[in-house]
Parts: sequence; C-alpha cells; structure tokens
Amino acid sequence: MNNLSKVFDELSSLLEQEGISSDAAEIQGIMAGMLGGGMATENREWLEALADFTNQGEPLPARVREELLKLYDETCQQLMGADFALSLCLPDDACPINDRGQALVKWVQGFMLGFGLHQADLTRCSEDVKEALEDFAEISRMDEEMTEDEASEQALFEVIEYVRVSAMLCFNELGRSKTQALKQSKTIH
Repeated sequence: MNNLSKVFDELSSLLEQEGISSDAAEIQGIMAGMLGGGMATENREWLEALADFTNQGEPLPARVREELLKLYDETCQQLMGADFALSLCLPDDACPINDRGQALVKWVQGFMLGFGLHQADLTRCSEDVKEALEDFAEISRMDEEMTEDEASEQALFEVIEYVRVSAMLCFNELGRSKTQALKQSKTIH
C-alpha cells in the first residue's frame, strides 16, 4: 500500500460528495504536471486551474481546497526530496487491477494537461523528457481490460514505476522552487 492510497480514497470520496468531476489521481497528476512543466512550487495559481478544469470554473469548496493544499504540499516535498520518493495518488493494491489501471491513466492524463499548461516549448526539453511525454501519451490511451493475474500485476507495477520516475525526471529538469528561480535570476544579471 503506497502512503497515498488512503488519500486517494478519502479525497476521491470528498470530490464526489462535492460534485467535482475528477478523482484524486487525476488531480495529483495535474499538480505534478504543472510542477514538472516548470511552475514554481510556491505558485498557487494551480488552484484556479483546477477549479476551471474540475468544477466548471467555480471556486472549490473550502474543505476541498484544504485537502488539495495538503496533497500539493506533500507532492512538492516528494518531488524536491533527494530520495526519489514520489508516491502516486492511486488506489490501494487490494483494489481490482482495472480500477488501478484506470486511475493510472487518469493520473497520466492529468499530468499531460498540467505539463502542457506550463511548458509549451518542448525544444527546451531533453530527449529523455520528450520520450517520457510520448510514452505518457501512449499510456493515456490505455483502455484494454487487464486480467487479475501475476503477469498483469507485474506489468502494471512496471508502468506505475516508469510513470513515477518519469514525472520526477520532468520535475528535475524543468521544475523549480522559488529558491532556484532566485538563484537563476541572480546568475543572469
């Protein structure tokens, strides 16, 4: 069980109760994509973008905002950590494999959306990032049913691990914190 599977259940339930047309996987994917695309970690504009995409432009309810801020802060800490410990906000391993696979697809679709909002110039990206984004485009179109067997479990695990590492690669290459942005601007002047 990854440490965000409980968050996935609770946040997805809260979003559903509030009539928000998204789940925790897609939302964390959007957050990670924005960060991986170069949005400063201190930026709070992502809340407005999420409201636009998930709540028809209406402000997010206070409880939802509070939970999203917690998830955002945890995601930022994990991306900036030296231990490569990004956890994807997905259902627990005990959930049916197809539910986990669909949540991963939503996470990747969210990542692509968030990345695109903050990184339109792919010429700045390394070949590794470009390849990861191409792979994400393929993953986002996955829709075939998986059988509940060890081979499918292993395949899903490998794809999840690839997505996790690729998201960190994007952040390590293009993401930034306010501290990094200040250092960069001082170097330029």
